[in-house]
Amino acid sequence: MSQLYTYFIEDISADIRGSLLSGQSFRWYSYQDSEQKYFGVIGDDLFILENNENDWYTVTTTKKFSCDEEFHEFIGFYFSLDINPDDLFPAGLCEQYPGIWRLIKPYLGIKVLRQNAFETLVTFMCAQGLGMNIIRRQISYLTREYGKEHTVDIAGKPFTYNSFPSPETLAGIAPDSLRLCTNNNCIRATNIIKAAYSVATGQLDLEDLQDPDMPLETARERLSSHSGIGNKIADCVLLFGLHRFSAFPIDTHVRQYLAAWFSIDKALQSLTQKNYLFLQEEVSRILNPEFAGFAGHILFHCWRKEVKHLTSF
Repeated sequence: MSQLYTYFIEDISADIRGSLLSGQSFRWYSYQDSEQKYFGVIGDDLFILENNENDWYTVTTTKKFSCDEEFHEFIGFYFSLDINPDDLFPAGLCEQYPGIWRLIKPYLGIKVLRQNAFETLVTFMCAQGLGMNIIRRQISYLTREYGKEHTVDIAGKPFTYNSFPSPETLAGIAPDSLRLCTNNNCIRATNIIKAAYSVATGQLDLEDLQDPDMPLETARERLSSHSGIGNKIADCVLLFGLHRFSAFPIDTHVRQYLAAWFSIDKALQSLTQKNYLFLQEEVSRILNPEFAGFAGHILFHCWRKEVKHLTSF
């Protein structure tokens, strides 16, 4: 049984709840339905974050850090605390779009989580066209069935969690079995198995795609050359799993806010390859290109909350 360690985060300049539950990761949950306490798995380790007062958090985890400095470096990296919110949007955006700025200002604490690339790849391949609650259930089932099981004692009771399955494990699963994790979609399950095989055999080197010297377009093309990975999924992997903050995924919500907030009429047209790339070019003129995806995620979360009034995360 794993041991727990306790650490503290003081005065963190981030919206932890919004960052964890904004649709970029599907392995974080409210702990016992609390809005102040969350648990998730990073690698092989369980993390429980509890908001004690204002921006102070207690972090209980199975991961043992050698010192507080190592812990804070880990948290700072995972929550992208090194990225200054002032760099995310152009200085003139608040003057050019004052109404939009008033809406997004309360969401500037949202952070893009630096997640595992393979986990992000599989998660978003599972997630196509589904609601967030369904995605969470599917990913939970996937990890329970195929991930390594761990048990830890919490308040005198055993608590079980699972690591995300390895590429080698998923590459060896039959499509009929994996389709239970893909909303009964056998084609999607087959595509995930093929992608896992490519990663396991080195045909798809995710670490190589993280190289900032590789043009973003090249990295996107290498991902989207695999069945079941289109532009949107490729950009989600680049942004959330490979930490390339210029990658700008475009889905229905993004198209809606591009049209409504920034008067880009083509955003409501069919999302062909040509139109997808056109919209990305338009976005690069509105946002800081270096952080377009990071800023876009804040806009995405704000749109869902403030305009669509959606509550599922």
